[in-house]
Amino acid sequence: MPAPVPAPTPADIQRLALLIEAEAIQLREFIGVLEKETALLIAADIDALMTLTKDKTDRYRQLQRLHDDRAMLLGRMGRSHSDASIRELCKNLPRVLGRWEEVLTLARDARERNQLTGKLIHERMQHNQTALSVLLAAADQPQLYDAAGNARPTGGGRMLGSA
Repeated sequence: MPAPVPAPTPADIQRLALLIEAEAIQLREFIGVLEKETALLIAADIDALMTLTKDKTDRYRQLQRLHDDRAMLLGRMGRSHSDASIRELCKNLPRVLGRWEEVLTLARDARERNQLTGKLIHERMQHNQTALSVLLAAADQPQLYDAAGNARPTGGGRMLGSA
């Protein structure tokens, strides 16, 4: 027979509430970074994108730590890391449940924005690849002008009418 699930302590529930609150705050800030990233991709501001990448990575790591802390706390309480477990533990805390709903909504929004960013990056890479292919193909063509700017003939080695 499985061991009974221990009753959570008030301190455990308070810690869970604080983690959910912190995660909601971090997700809102992360979405702000994703919005900036999208705008910079559209504007093709590569320098600003490079700077933003560090901030995005740092914020993602903070979110991951909060997620991991929540999972460990739930595990210590003998609960699975699931929506149902959180709802059960916070059933008498409407404010915390509201914040949990916000976390779920913000996480979906962040995922959708990140997918959009991925599509924009993919499109930009395709555009750059096409431009590179055109430039490489042009590099294989004979030069139409010499260094002095004079037109050069573009034909082969024989003149028309010669044997």
